[in-house]
Amino acid sequence: MKFKSFKTVACAAIAVVAMFSVMKSSLAQEVSHVKFATTAGDFVVELYPDKAPKTVANFLQYVNDKHYDGTIFHRVIDNFMLQGGGYDAKFAEKKTRPPVAHEGREALAKGGPKNTLGTLAMARTNDPQSASAQFFINVKDNAFLDPSVQSYGYTVFGKVISGMDVIQKIKTSPTGPGGPFPSDVPKTPILINSATLVK
Repeated sequence: MKFKSFKTVACAAIAVVAMFSVMKSSLAQEVSHVKFATTAGDFVVELYPDKAPKTVANFLQYVNDKHYDGTIFHRVIDNFMLQGGGYDAKFAEKKTRPPVAHEGREALAKGGPKNTLGTLAMARTNDPQSASAQFFINVKDNAFLDPSVQSYGYTVFGKVISGMDVIQKIKTSPTGPGGPFPSDVPKTPILINSATLVK
């Protein structure tokens, strides 16, 4: 009788574990979307929490904190990428939280996206563990930015799914010096009015 009762409990425990595994898998597959409203137009990015969970959580925290609202695209290079999320219109650098762990290699190992046209990746210094709030959008395939055995590369964690015409418009903006930057700053500031989570 005791053995039968133990078997019943064990089966129930296995069922619960299986249920939580399915729920966890389901949550991991959830995809968040963020809408950027800019002075050049709107675009929406799809994020991949199942590929780069720490990076996506970090990015979404900045979105929820309204960190990106009022920031500019301070580095725009046609045929390369657009970078933003770090400076306001007066080139004052916004305060950030501690850096997020680099997940580039792990993301690729999970079949994550590479640095191709329209993808969203974390900007950083030469230190691979230095990414905080700034991000960039690839405006062409940039395979040399992909993580590899020899290089940490840059963590891709999302992709533009609508508004690529806005991205194409921004990338051709006339640029020059601005604030602390000697080049690549749009002569007409491109402001992120808001970044919001959408269904």
